[in-house]
Amino acid sequence: MRILVTGTAGFIGNHLAIRLLERGDEVIGVDNMNDYYDVNLKQGRLDRIKHLPGFTEVRADIHDRDAMETVFANYKPQRVVNLAAQAGVRYSLKNPYAYVDSNLLGFVNILEGCRHHDVEHLVYASSSSVYGGNTKLPFSEHDNIDHPVSLYAATKKANELMAHTYSHLFGLPTSGLRFFTVYGPWGRPDMALFLFTKAMLEGNPIDVFNHGNMMRDFTYIDDIVEGVIRVLDKPATVNPAFDANVPDPATSNAPYRVFNIGNSQPVKLMEYIEALESALGVVAEKNLLPMQQGDVPATYADTSELDDWVDFKPKTRIKDGVERFVVWYRDYYDR
Repeated sequence: MRILVTGTAGFIGNHLAIRLLERGDEVIGVDNMNDYYDVNLKQGRLDRIKHLPGFTEVRADIHDRDAMETVFANYKPQRVVNLAAQAGVRYSLKNPYAYVDSNLLGFVNILEGCRHHDVEHLVYASSSSVYGGNTKLPFSEHDNIDHPVSLYAATKKANELMAHTYSHLFGLPTSGLRFFTVYGPWGRPDMALFLFTKAMLEGNPIDVFNHGNMMRDFTYIDDIVEGVIRVLDKPATVNPAFDANVPDPATSNAPYRVFNIGNSQPVKLMEYIEALESALGVVAEKNLLPMQQGDVPATYADTSELDDWVDFKPKTRIKDGVERFVVWYRDYYDR
């Protein structure tokens, strides 16, 4: 297939593009290469794929309406995976407009491109952050998500609402994926594993928020990519059992679905740090701090819907995933 993937210089988008190319798909990769974090790392990711057969790089910003209209008109993708977004919960407290531009205006441009160019299926990144202040664990797609605790989370919920509108009005099959704390080689340097590794190797203390009393459903990148591809290959459909009198947030009488994609095995932050200490052979000096605004104490994915839909459950153990990240980190930064 010809697949448009936005965010191909990003962490998930880069790994996904490689897998799609390896199986013989054509990938049109869109990225604006912004400087939210190290552009050299983004370029390093692109260097992995730019010479692979079937890959076309497009340097563009998804919130540039004219540019995205041109991309859809010129390449006519059959399916689209939208992973481009302004990421980060904490940064949304500092620069909210970046989230409006990319996550809202940019997503409208993606939806309009899909609508006007007969795209068969749109898969897009949502986030576990949409669960916001929910305290019932594990998080289920059938739960109410009306109480986000960061603008980032609000934009991701908005994406789901916008997608549903296009599924309802125009019959566009859309599938939203609520990612749970993705980690692994080539990861984002603003994420905990990257920050901890850098600090520990430099002999600096690590900042541990909520005094370490956090739990996260850490999910390895290869598992995430496998889940994305399986969902991409099975376009969303109408739920024939949908009851408008008791509406189910996860499905619709339109071709619309949302899925959790997580490890479904939450790990205490201190255990995660212990796995990293073991892989590095370094004991971390921990700077215990209060919880930051916009954070939540625990995430835990109920992935039964994803398993039922595409017969998939993540399998990578934290110990193995962290070790693979450390091997990559040392190799990449020792060069």
